[in-house]
Amino acid sequence: MISYIGDWFTVIALFILAGEATDNSPLAIGGVLVTRSFGMALCDPFSGMFADRYSRKGLMMLSNFISLFALVTVVSLDLLNNLFSYYLLAFVMVLAKSLFDPAEFSYLPKICTNDELITANALGSGGWSAALGIGAGVGGFTISEFGVTTALWIDCLTFIFSILLISRLPSGGPDNPIQTRLTPKSAIVEIVSGWKYIQNRPSVRRVVFAKGMWASGGGAQVFLLILIGMETGFGELAAGIGLLFMVRGFGSGFGPIIAKPLMKQTVILPYLLGVSVGISGIFYLVVSQIEWNNMLLLLVFCAHASSGVNWVYSTTMLQTRSDDEWRGRVAGTDYLVITFTMGSSALAAALILENELLELREVIAITGAIQIAIGLLWVIFASPSEKKLFNQ
Repeated sequence: MISYIGDWFTVIALFILAGEATDNSPLAIGGVLVTRSFGMALCDPFSGMFADRYSRKGLMMLSNFISLFALVTVVSLDLLNNLFSYYLLAFVMVLAKSLFDPAEFSYLPKICTNDELITANALGSGGWSAALGIGAGVGGFTISEFGVTTALWIDCLTFIFSILLISRLPSGGPDNPIQTRLTPKSAIVEIVSGWKYIQNRPSVRRVVFAKGMWASGGGAQVFLLILIGMETGFGELAAGIGLLFMVRGFGSGFGPIIAKPLMKQTVILPYLLGVSVGISGIFYLVVSQIEWNNMLLLLVFCAHASSGVNWVYSTTMLQTRSDDEWRGRVAGTDYLVITFTMGSSALAAALILENELLELREVIAITGAIQIAIGLLWVIFASPSEKKLFNQ
């Protein structure tokens, strides 16, 4: 949570810098998110494999150390001076983050029982969301008042604190790490074997694509929040963007905590992943139609509260349905699907707006409609198999 607070200081700063360098070009601003998403998608299969081979606690610490080193280097040498440098920093930061996520995903079931996982994931999602809310809100204000450099130094401090906290955790596996010598060939073999493991287990295969359902429209929506923040009157540019991301973050954390009782009702669970995505799409459809005043904040909050339910429930299902020795590669595939889909969605929206093919509100409406349609497809085609599984 602490490192994520600082992370959003940097992300908001990169959005602002990319906009300033290009006269607020939608494609340039979206390029930050696209670089982060595709960069992580490129790394996730390998980092998932590492989580089944090396200390998960060690990987989480290494992730924060790489981020810290990159930021200290960039700020100390004043290397942020053009669009390429912004994208390069975004890529290095997600390279480090890609090490963290599968390791954390695989680590949590080692220190929790299965009955505790929904609570743990809901608290984890709440922590991530609070970090996003605090980091984006305070980060936007900090950039407006004190500048980008101050925000990046604050991010450096959060990574130091995070490393110290993680160093005090128990080891957390893997219990049966991969023992073969790591070579390029063996790495590919291990990743492919993880995909075969998922392919041969329909209950895992279905849920691996759950976050991608939301990302089909959600990747564009995260990018579009930046443009919405530029058009609304919620204060200075950085503060306005930060406010919308803060509301998004608090919604993502609030939804899973409030909906936690639903995640224990077997009558509802077969439909929950699809319904939560569809509800998120409905709220963004309304966003595209209303005047952007304070009501906008409530709608964004509710949309991401629903998507947060999809995230927590799908994460918990994958953790409980996967064996420990494969859990890292399952996580790597899960994050590969969501990051690649988010990048594709954001890139498509950026290109449409850059070439003035549609208006901003029209693109927002399309993203909501996509989520509604995909949510319905889950309910129609995947829910029967989930229902059968629960009945068994």
